[in-house]
Amino acid sequence: MAVAQLNRFKAVNKYYGQLVIGPPGAGKTTYCDKMSHLLKKLGRKVILINLDPANERISYDCDIDIRKLIVLEEVMDQYNLGPNGALLYCMKYLEENIDWLVDQIKGEHGTNFVFDLPGQVELYCHHDTIRNIFSKLNENGNLQLCVVHLVDSHHCSDAGKFIAALMLSLTAMLKIALPHINLLTKVDLLKKHMDKLEFGIDFYTEVLDLNYLLDSLDTDNFTNKYKKLNSALISIIEDYSLVSFQLVNMFKEESLMCVKNLVDKANGYVFKAEEGRHINSMLACAMGINEPNDVDNL
Repeated sequence: MAVAQLNRFKAVNKYYGQLVIGPPGAGKTTYCDKMSHLLKKLGRKVILINLDPANERISYDCDIDIRKLIVLEEVMDQYNLGPNGALLYCMKYLEENIDWLVDQIKGEHGTNFVFDLPGQVELYCHHDTIRNIFSKLNENGNLQLCVVHLVDSHHCSDAGKFIAALMLSLTAMLKIALPHINLLTKVDLLKKHMDKLEFGIDFYTEVLDLNYLLDSLDTDNFTNKYKKLNSALISIIEDYSLVSFQLVNMFKEESLMCVKNLVDKANGYVFKAEEGRHINSMLACAMGINEPNDVDNL
């Protein structure tokens, strides 16, 4: 009986995916394009999926497009809704018609799926829509997922914005409830404005003692007004102790490779038997070896 169950388990195809989220302008579409090219270069089967019904000008060739199921502009016209209301309607429609997407999530064993999601953060911070979609998508357990959350690195130059980015990251981690990687994007621009940072880059990537940020708020009359609120938010972030960031320069292959390694660990791809990895490489992976998080190396 045990042998039969084991053989049946081996026969099930395992797929691996990453849900790419983040505010508008964080670089989600660029990331999906560059990461898919890298994975293909490594010989992997990649399926690119656009789940943003407002994304009418996609810079990459997607294999699955939600706009073939529902179009944002048509919803706005038909129901007299604004962009945000129409987007929420579209995602609820996808949730109710999830069979459309399930039928297309097929491929060879080990296929990598990259999901490009909308930039409206309320979809995963204030609603259960995104979590419900991917829970239904993975009811049979053969699609192993992780979240890749992109945050523009310019937030590091402003204490109030960085606190907001931390809260957004923490909320997404708790709400979606999947293995989670936070990325600081546009690091090439960050390098040009390092003098504007209050602290060294490690302070932001490792999310060190955030109470130092409160002192930075004293110089800003607006944010100083809400210092007690920011202090409470910082306390929540530190109590969970979950948020940290990886730097990424999407136009440097070495930087993307570091992110790829993190994704492989988070969604379990690294432990595929056919990868032929020996115990030393697994241990190195578990210890995070060769994953620089230094802006000078990006």
